[in-house]
Amino acid sequence: MKTIISIILILILSIVSAFSQEISGDWSGKAKRGDKEITFVFNIKQEGTNYYSIMNVPTFRISGIKPAATTFTNGKLIIDGSNLGMSYVANFNTELQQFEGTYKEGGIEMTLNLKKGAVEIVDQRRPQEPVKPYPYYEEEVMFENKEANITLAGTLTLPNKEGTFPVVILISGSGPQDRDETFMGHKPFLVLADHLTKQGIGVLRFDDRGQGESTGDFGSATTEDFSKDVLSAIAYLKTRKEVDKKNIGLIGHSEGGIIAPLAANNSKDVAFMVLLASTGISGTELSVMQSKTLREFPVKDEEAYEKNTRKAIAIVTSNKSESEIKTELTAHYNDFLRPILSGLNVPEKNINTFITSQVNTSIKPWSRYFLQYNPADDIEKLQIPVLSLNGSKDTQVNAKINQNGIREALIKGGNKDYKILELENLNHFFQECETGKMDEYRKIEQTFSPIALKEVSSWVLEHIN
Repeated sequence: MKTIISIILILILSIVSAFSQEISGDWSGKAKRGDKEITFVFNIKQEGTNYYSIMNVPTFRISGIKPAATTFTNGKLIIDGSNLGMSYVANFNTELQQFEGTYKEGGIEMTLNLKKGAVEIVDQRRPQEPVKPYPYYEEEVMFENKEANITLAGTLTLPNKEGTFPVVILISGSGPQDRDETFMGHKPFLVLADHLTKQGIGVLRFDDRGQGESTGDFGSATTEDFSKDVLSAIAYLKTRKEVDKKNIGLIGHSEGGIIAPLAANNSKDVAFMVLLASTGISGTELSVMQSKTLREFPVKDEEAYEKNTRKAIAIVTSNKSESEIKTELTAHYNDFLRPILSGLNVPEKNINTFITSQVNTSIKPWSRYFLQYNPADDIEKLQIPVLSLNGSKDTQVNAKINQNGIREALIKGGNKDYKILELENLNHFFQECETGKMDEYRKIEQTFSPIALKEVSSWVLEHIN
C-alpha cells in the first residue's frame, strides 16, 4: 500500500497550447530528484478548443496516465492534479519553444522542461516478464460499471481460446494503477497473470477507473466504489462462455485485499479469494503504523508524534464540513509538523507545499472512507475459501499484526476453509529482498517470488470445484 510520497512519480502532468503554437503530438523532458533522472513523455491531443494528454514515465515503465484538468492562460500552464495530490505550473518559452515549469507533490519540487518530440525508450523488461507470442489466448476487453457510468478496460487471458476455465480477477493496490499494477519498474500483475494462465487458470486484470484505457475519475472514488468496479468485472465474466461460472475468484493485492471482501459480500458468484499483503486492521491503525515506519524524518518524541497523528485523523474523520476540516487540519499541521520540519532545516516554501498537499489529500473521499473502514468487518462475513499471504519483510503492511486481524475475523465468522501464511524474506510486492524498504523495490530484478506464485496457483487449483 503506497504512501502519498511513493505515488509521486506516477502522477499526472499535462500540456496545453501556447499562443498559436501547435502542440499536438509528443513532448518529453527530464527531471531530477536527487541523483535520479526521470524521463517524462506526453502525447498531446486536441478536442475542439480543449487539449488533453496522456503521460508516460519510461524511467518507471508507467504509461497511460490521464490528467484531471488542464488550463493555459496568458502563457501560463496550470495542471490541476488535485485528484492525485500534485500540481504542475509552467510557462511557454517562445524563443526556446519549450515549456518550463515546476512539478510539486508533497514537499517535493522538481524542475521539468518539455520539448516537442519523443525520446528513445530503452527496453527495461524484467527477467520474469513474458515475451509474446504467449502460449495461451489473450484478448483486450471492455466492460461497464453502469451505476458509475464508466467503462473499464482490461486484458483477459485464457489457457486456450476454446474451452471453459476457472477465472480470477486481479485487484490492484492503492493509488492509480494500470492493469499490470506497474510500479517501481515492475509489472507484478503481468507476471502473476502469466503464471496463473500457464497453470490452467484464466485471469482478468483491468486498468483502474480513470487510468489507461478506463474512463471515470479515480480521485473522487472510494474503496467501496472500487469494489463496485470489481462487481462489474464479475458480471462481465458471467457473459463469457469460456468462463466456468462456478469458479470465479478474486485475488487482491494490498488495498485490493480490502476491496475483494467488500465485493465478495455483495455477490453470490465469488467462489474463492486470495489476499496478498492485505490488511486486517482499521485504516486508522494502519495509518498510524505507517506514519512511523514509512516516515522519512526523525522525531524526538514518538509518543507525542503518535498522539498528534491520531488527532489529525480525528479531524479528518469528523462530521464537520469540508471547509471546517480543512481549516482545522491546516492549523493542526502548522502546530504539529511545521516545528519538526523546520528543525530539520527544510525550507519554509517546501514546508508550506507539503502541508497544503497533506491537507488536500487527507480530505479526499478515499482518505476519509479508508480511515474509518475496518476490513475485518467484511472478512468476518466471508464463507468462501480464503488464502492470505504476506511477506515477513513487508514494511508497508506488517505481516503478523495484519494476519492476526485476518485470522481473528475468519475465526469469529466461523470460516472453516482458510490458509494464512507468512512468507520469509519477501516484501510488500512479494520480491525476495534484503530490507523490505520501499527504495529497494526498483533495485531488485525479481518481480514476484516463484515461491509466492506457486503458493497462489497451487491453492487456487485445490479449491476449484
